[in-house]
Amino acid sequence: MMPKKQSAKQATALTRRGFLVSMSAAGAAFGFPRIAEAAQSFASNGEVIPPSSDQLFEPSLWYAIDGEGRVNVNITRAEMGQHIGTALARILTDELGADWDDVQITYVDHEKKWGGAPTAGSRSVWSLWSVYRQAGAAGRVALVEAAAQKWGIAPKDCTAEAGMVTGGGKTISFAALVAEGLSRSFTQDELKALPLKPHSDFRLIGQDVAALDINDKTTGRALYGLDAKVDGMVYGVPLIPPTRQGSKVISIDDSAAKDQKGYLRTIDLQDPSGIVPGMVVVVGETLMAAKWASDLVTVEWEAGETATVSEDDIQNLSRELIADETAGTLLDTGNFDTAPAFDTAAEVLEAEYTTSTVLHFALEPMNATAFVNDAGQYEIHAGSQWPALMTGWAQRALGVGPDKVTMRTYLLGGGFGRRVFGDYVVAAALTTKALGSMPVKLVFFREDDSLIDCPRSPSVQKLRVALDAERNITAMEHSAAAGWPSYTVRTEADMVKGIDGKPYDTAAISGADHWYEVGAHKVRAIANHLASQTVRTGFLRSIAPGWTNFAVESFMDEAAHKLGVDPVAFRLAHLRPEGRNAGEAPHSIGGASRQAHVLQRVAELAGYGREDLPADTAIGIATTFGQEREMPTWNGTAVQLHVERKTGQVEVQKLWMVIDAGTVIDPDGARAQCEGAALWGLSMALYEGTQIVNGQVDDRNLGSYTPLRMIDTPEMEIELVESVQAPVGLGEPGVTGVAPAVANAIYNAVGVRLRHLPMTSEMIREAL
Repeated sequence: MMPKKQSAKQATALTRRGFLVSMSAAGAAFGFPRIAEAAQSFASNGEVIPPSSDQLFEPSLWYAIDGEGRVNVNITRAEMGQHIGTALARILTDELGADWDDVQITYVDHEKKWGGAPTAGSRSVWSLWSVYRQAGAAGRVALVEAAAQKWGIAPKDCTAEAGMVTGGGKTISFAALVAEGLSRSFTQDELKALPLKPHSDFRLIGQDVAALDINDKTTGRALYGLDAKVDGMVYGVPLIPPTRQGSKVISIDDSAAKDQKGYLRTIDLQDPSGIVPGMVVVVGETLMAAKWASDLVTVEWEAGETATVSEDDIQNLSRELIADETAGTLLDTGNFDTAPAFDTAAEVLEAEYTTSTVLHFALEPMNATAFVNDAGQYEIHAGSQWPALMTGWAQRALGVGPDKVTMRTYLLGGGFGRRVFGDYVVAAALTTKALGSMPVKLVFFREDDSLIDCPRSPSVQKLRVALDAERNITAMEHSAAAGWPSYTVRTEADMVKGIDGKPYDTAAISGADHWYEVGAHKVRAIANHLASQTVRTGFLRSIAPGWTNFAVESFMDEAAHKLGVDPVAFRLAHLRPEGRNAGEAPHSIGGASRQAHVLQRVAELAGYGREDLPADTAIGIATTFGQEREMPTWNGTAVQLHVERKTGQVEVQKLWMVIDAGTVIDPDGARAQCEGAALWGLSMALYEGTQIVNGQVDDRNLGSYTPLRMIDTPEMEIELVESVQAPVGLGEPGVTGVAPAVANAIYNAVGVRLRHLPMTSEMIREAL
C-alpha cells in the first residue's frame, strides 16, 4: 500500500458559531473533587438527600430505605433522554408500596455487581421488569412482616401503601419501621416465590407522574460527559486517519502548530488493541487551542486496504453473496424447506430492496475525560451505553489488569447505539497514558465523529414468494446481506447459531423472521465483511428492523397489489396465531393476533381506504413487531402524504401509530419514545443517509447530511394499547414501520414503487 499524505485539518475562517464556541470554552464547568460524585442522584423536586446511614434497610442491592423513609433506587442503565431511571424506580416503588414523593434515584457507576449489561435494543424495562418487581416485593414483605409482628397479627391482614403499613386498625410508616431496626434477607428462590401485586393494585404504573430528573435537567444541574472537569486537565482533539481500520502513522509535522497559543503536543496513540488504529491526538491547554492547533498539524499516513472502497463496491458484493446459495446462515423458522414450493409454483414474485449507510450524529459530541486517580487506577469519565465493554477495551489498549481501570458514567446527550462503542474512551485513556497520567478531556468534533462513527451498514435484500395455481402464498424466501454490527463487540463464537450450525448476528436479521403465515419460510443472514472492515458497522436505533421491516412490509404491499387484493386484508389473512405464530409466555402471548389488532386499529384511526383525498395524496400502511421475536412490540403505522409530481417532493401530512407494548409503565414517556422513534424513522425514510467514498463516509456534518427538519414534522397521533401483559421495548420499535408505510403511501399516491432508502425527491422525480 502506497503511503497516503494529507493535511489532517484544513484551516478555516472564524465563523459566528466558532466565535461562540471559543468564547464559551473558558466558561463554567462542573468539577469532581471527590471520585464518588460522578454517580448522579435525582429527585422530583431536585433536592437529593443522601440516605441516612444510622438506620438503613437494604432488602436488595437495587435500593435502600433510610430512617427518614427515603427510598433510594439504584439504576444500572444509561439515561439518554428516555427517563429509564423514572421507569425502573416506578416499577420498584409500586411493588414496594412506597410514596413517590419519598423516592430518588442514583445512576450507579460501573461495578461487576450490577451485571454489566448494555443500555441497548430497547431491553431495559423488558429485562428488569421482574428484577425490580421482586426487589420491591421483598421490601414490602419485610415491612409488613415487621409491622405484623409488632402488632401481634397475621401479615396477611396488613397492607403497604404510600409509605405506610396498615393493619388491625393501626398504621405505621416505613420510616418508623426502619428506624426501629429492620433486617431481612431473601434467597434467589425466595425472591422468585414472592407474591407480586395484580395489575389492579398498581398506583404508579400506567399513570402519569413527574420524571425524577426533570428538575435537574431543566435547571442545568444534571451532568453530562462534557461537564466533567479535573484539576490540571488539558484538552485533546483527534485527527482521524484515512481508513477506519489498518491505517498507520508515518510522520507528524506540528511545526506550524507551535505558534498556536496554548498548543502543547501531538501524540501518535499507537493503539495495541486495534480499536483506534492510526489515530493522532492534538493536545492543548484549552479545547479551542487544541482544535485550532489541529488545523495546523500535518500527518502522513499509510492507509489501510479499504482506502478505495465505495458504497457501490459493498452493495455489489452483497448482491454476489445473495446469489451464492451457500453463503450466510439459515434461521430456524420452523419450516425452511422452500424448494418444493418454488419448484412447483405457478408464479413467483420477487424484489430487491436496498438501504444506504446511516450515521448517528448524537447531539452531545463523543467525549471522555481520563486520568490516573489516587488509587493508581486509570479513571475514565464519560457517557456510555456499555461501561463494562468500554472498561475491558481500555484495559486491553492500556495493557493493564481489570483492577486498574474504572469508569464513571454520566447522562448521555444522545446515544442511539453510538455510545455502545468505546473508541472515544480508549483514545482518551491512551492520551492520558502518553501524557504521563496527566488528566485530559478528549472531544470529537462532529466532523471527527462522523469519520470514526460506527454507522448502520448499507444493506441489500432479496425477497421471493411462491404462488400456487389459486395464487396463494406457499413459500417465502428472504436473504439479507449487510455488515454485521455485533462484529464490533463480539466474535462469532459468541453469536447464536442457525439451523445449519453456522453463527449469525441477530442485530443484522431481526424482523425478517416475521409473524405472517406464508408456508415454508427461508430466512438467510449474510455477513458483508467488506462493510464491517471499511467503516466498522454498528448499532443504530432499531438496527436490522430498520431495513428488514422496510423490505418485508413493502413486499407484502407489492404482493397484495399484484394479486389485486386490499393490502390490509391481505396482511390480516396471513396474520394467523397458529403454530409458532401463536406466541408464548411471558412476552409474546397472543402472537400474530396482537399484530393483527394493531393493524386493524391503525387502519381505523387513519381512515385507510378513504376515497376523498386530493389528487396525488394517499395513505400507506405497515405493521411490524419491533425488535425481536422474543420481545415483540406490536406496531401498526399509517402515513398520509402528498407527492408533488414536478419536483418529487413528499409532504408527510399525518402519521398514526398504534403500539401494543404490553404493560406501559409511563404513558407520557412511552408516547414521547414513540414520537421520537417515528420521526427518526421518517428521517431515514426520506432524508437521511450517506455514501462511502474512498473508504470513508462522504458526509461529515449536518450541512450536507440533512435529517428531518422541524418544518417537515407531521402531525402525529399515537395510541397505546391497554394491556396487562409483560412490558417489552419502546425506544426503537416506533422506527420500524414508518419507512414501509411511506413507500406504500407513495405508491398509492402516484403509482411508483421505491425500493431504496432514503427515498429522495430526485428518485421519485426520476421514477415518475
